[in-house]
Amino acid sequence: MKVLAIAGSNSEVSMNRQLVAYASSLFDNAEVEVIDLNPFEMPIYKHERELAGGVPQEARDFASKIDGANLLLVSLGEHNGTYSTAFKNVFDWVSRIKDRTVWNEVPMLLMSASPGGRGGAGVLEAASNRFPFHGGNIVETFSLPFFNDNFDKAAQKISNEEKDSELKEKIKKIAAIEIILEK
Repeated sequence: MKVLAIAGSNSEVSMNRQLVAYASSLFDNAEVEVIDLNPFEMPIYKHERELAGGVPQEARDFASKIDGANLLLVSLGEHNGTYSTAFKNVFDWVSRIKDRTVWNEVPMLLMSASPGGRGGAGVLEAASNRFPFHGGNIVETFSLPFFNDNFDKAAQKISNEEKDSELKEKIKKIAAIEIILEK
């Protein structure tokens, strides 16, 4: 099984990158690639820019990574209640690739972490509502509120036992679905 873990933030110290890296470590016998958005930085999407130069190679490279995965772990940073601009720009450019959907129906665990009590509820709601229109096959969602209290940065794992168990159960469920699909 190939797992692509995407941190939907361009921050060098992203809590969502830490969360998605931890979640990806919970898969047994899987080939895992954790990516952040920095290598996929492109000019801000503009229709005229697309007409003049087409879709940038970085967008095609991002789409190719999705296409090579059996499972997506996507952890989105929340900025003002929705996606980070870095993520939204990659999403916009990939959506412009002819004859494809952004997520290509690859099963997905959609996550978010935040320093506050809502745990990225705004971005999870926005993504849960939008992604299915772009080939998003969201099997489960997970939210980690109060990241600084619930995640042990030294150990790089969730320290809140209840939240850790919840994530592990969701990983177990989504891994089982993928095993069934492989047969």
